[in-house]
Amino acid sequence: MSSQEMLTVLIPCKDERHNILDCIDSVRDIADEILVADSGSTDGTLELVKDLPGVRVIEREYVNSADFKNWAIPQATHEWVLVLDADERVTSDVAMSARKVIAEPNDCEAFAVRRDTYMLGHRLRYSGAQSATCTRLFRSHLRYQPRRVHADIEVAAEKVGTLDGKLEHHTCQCLNRFLQTQNRYSTWAALDALDSGKRAGFWSLALRPPLKFLQFYFLRLGFLDRTPGLLWCGVVAYYNLMKYAKLWELSHSRTKQAQHIESADDNLPEPVQSRQAA
Repeated sequence: MSSQEMLTVLIPCKDERHNILDCIDSVRDIADEILVADSGSTDGTLELVKDLPGVRVIEREYVNSADFKNWAIPQATHEWVLVLDADERVTSDVAMSARKVIAEPNDCEAFAVRRDTYMLGHRLRYSGAQSATCTRLFRSHLRYQPRRVHADIEVAAEKVGTLDGKLEHHTCQCLNRFLQTQNRYSTWAALDALDSGKRAGFWSLALRPPLKFLQFYFLRLGFLDRTPGLLWCGVVAYYNLMKYAKLWELSHSRTKQAQHIESADDNLPEPVQSRQAA
């Protein structure tokens, strides 16, 4: 089998002791190489994976997700790369589909995949989460957009196919850790928005968060997911509030602290779950 028909699974991670082994186990049947890219774990993650068969570890400091992945991708041995977050699991349907599209000649350079999202262990069947897709399987010459957060692979739309099945995405296993992640992401989203010339005002703060909640909770039937759906839709609204509040802060604040917004989030307290795992 040529390198073009072989697959590197790239797993970016930091302090994922509670996730990393299940993530790795889920790709054993399809990965010709498992590449764990660590950005400074201190909870024992590296000690768990460094001696595992078929696993190669690379390390570097973290700037943002796209920057880190774009550094790691060229270090993959094979032509095809599947990027998998540590809180995600490859299902049998996704594995079979990935192997099929890699083996068969086609014009696609990348493939998107849907995800089943889990909130504190409960699968969200509605709430907007059930329709989420992301481009995760692609040829190794491709790179992510130069964004701080929510970057996607830069590839022509007609070159993107879709895999069968869904990944499992255990996005929230601890509310404290999850909310800290949303706080960090909202900072990066505000900075990206500022760089693109966007600004926030009173109406952005007053209307966007509640409208986002109403969209996900009612229009996308989040109420059918009961309490997990309520929590999910609430966090979506909270993220939007923080994003536009920070964007307003960056462009309107009369204090000197706003200019340090990006570095300030690096000093957040350690998540409870990571502290327990250590």
